[in-house]
Amino acid sequence: MRFIIFVIDDESRSGGPDEMKAIDAFNEKLRDGGHWVLAAGLESPPNSLVIDNRGKQAIVNNGSLFDNRDFYSGLWIIEAPDLATATNLAHEGSAACNRRVELRPFL
Repeated sequence: MRFIIFVIDDESRSGGPDEMKAIDAFNEKLRDGGHWVLAAGLESPPNSLVIDNRGKQAIVNNGSLFDNRDFYSGLWIIEAPDLATATNLAHEGSAACNRRVELRPFL
């Protein structure tokens, strides 16, 4: 099964050197355990666009869809045999990046 672990932050590029080392170690654990698919950091909401091309004219709005202080600052896409394993990995990811995370299964 595939899952996504979103990293939740309230400021852009806030990870310090110690957190980056812990994240690198967690990434290596994911690779070694066969859980690694992808990891990435995300720009902050002011650098996003919301695009709606459902009508005859495309609408583009600067900024995030959500008006909230918290935002997704990064993500891991992982492979796990079940929700329990994914949840344990999400706990470890939260500790590594020192942030809250949100875990969601893929459809």
